[in-house]
Amino acid sequence: MLNIKKYGAIDVGSNAIRLLIVTVIEQEGKEAKFKKTSLIRVPIRLGTDVFVEGKVSEASYLRMLDSFKAFQLLMKIHNVFKYRACATSAMREAKNGKTVVKRLLNATGIEINIINGNEEAKIIASTDLKTYLVHDKVFLYVDVGGGSTELTIYSEGKTVASKSFKMGTVRLINNLVDDKMWDQMKDWIKNNTQKYSHITLLGTGGNINSTYKYSGKKIGTPLNYKYLIAYFNKVKAFSYDDRIVELDMNPDRADVIIPALKIYIFAMKWSGAECIYVPKVGLSDGIIRSLYNEK
Repeated sequence: MLNIKKYGAIDVGSNAIRLLIVTVIEQEGKEAKFKKTSLIRVPIRLGTDVFVEGKVSEASYLRMLDSFKAFQLLMKIHNVFKYRACATSAMREAKNGKTVVKRLLNATGIEINIINGNEEAKIIASTDLKTYLVHDKVFLYVDVGGGSTELTIYSEGKTVASKSFKMGTVRLINNLVDDKMWDQMKDWIKNNTQKYSHITLLGTGGNINSTYKYSGKKIGTPLNYKYLIAYFNKVKAFSYDDRIVELDMNPDRADVIIPALKIYIFAMKWSGAECIYVPKVGLSDGIIRSLYNEK
């Protein structure tokens, strides 16, 4: 007999807000199956407000409110058993972040948990990401978001070091990252990877997922350093408009993909990694897993 339940995850990011609904199918004596049922992505770029003005604007709040009302209805229609909403870098730094959370809770009944970089990395690590963490390899995990980049080193399947940097794609396109931050990230990667003879990258985030999809690679096959450089140069050669038309990118992907690829490429260069695996998981996947594991 099957036990079927739906779980929901809301990821309030600096570039976009997502609702993921997953159907979890349990069968006695077998491992539970996680089937993605619905994914809605709304390009509310909170980071542009927060990183430039220091707070979430009223216009952005109203768009968030409409999104949350829609999410609430969709979860009701899907008969979602349990859900959780988490917010990352932009909401962490917004002067009115707690006020926005309270207003949304009062208006929709949805409570947002504002999490730090380390919590974000741990939640994502609870997903299928752990299947890559084999004991005979050392991984540098790189998650590039709109407001921050989370770096974690795994050795023998365990976390060795972890660091969150205020180096995100929305910050970069708004020229809010100085050379000092690049140097700090470079030093951290070099200092924490130099003792290992071989490093492999694990990359998560919407931009590396988009890059992986474009490559046409079979799931589980890594991208090498040369491919990433070539793709970066190809995308950079196109204008913003042509990336949307010729490369079929979403408008809110076409500008941030350049700085995102730059971060992944430098992470590979500084760590000496020759390839990058792309598990195609994110915070919302991790929220689903953590909700399921809590039972």
